[in-house]
Amino acid sequence: MKLITAVIRPEQLSAVKEALFSAGVTGMTLSRVSGHGGEREVVEHFRSHQVRLEFHEKVQLSIAVSDPFVEPTIAAILRTARTGSVGDGKIFVQPLERVIRIRTGEEDNDALTPVSGQRSPQREEAVR
Repeated sequence: MKLITAVIRPEQLSAVKEALFSAGVTGMTLSRVSGHGGEREVVEHFRSHQVRLEFHEKVQLSIAVSDPFVEPTIAAILRTARTGSVGDGKIFVQPLERVIRIRTGEEDNDALTPVSGQRSPQREEAVR
């Protein structure tokens, strides 16, 4: 199990979300964040004052996935979030020690399966 955290441009969110859904990844948490990496600061004028914008608006997606979904999740984000310009974002992949679904008490991989009843590739393997 892994926690995939992606920081992307807000305007790429719709395309990334569609690609994740197509890859079978339906559970995610979204946060609006500000950040600074390789992008240059922007100087704007507001009411005759100079305002220096060092941090840029971004969207952070947190996605907990079972091992079979790690690479498809990363591929979907890379394919749709990349514009080729500085500021496209980053993807962080971290191990998850334990996951518990509060509603049912299911743990680990069982807690990561979609609520819609769809089966993950790993679950299909376990059923056989």
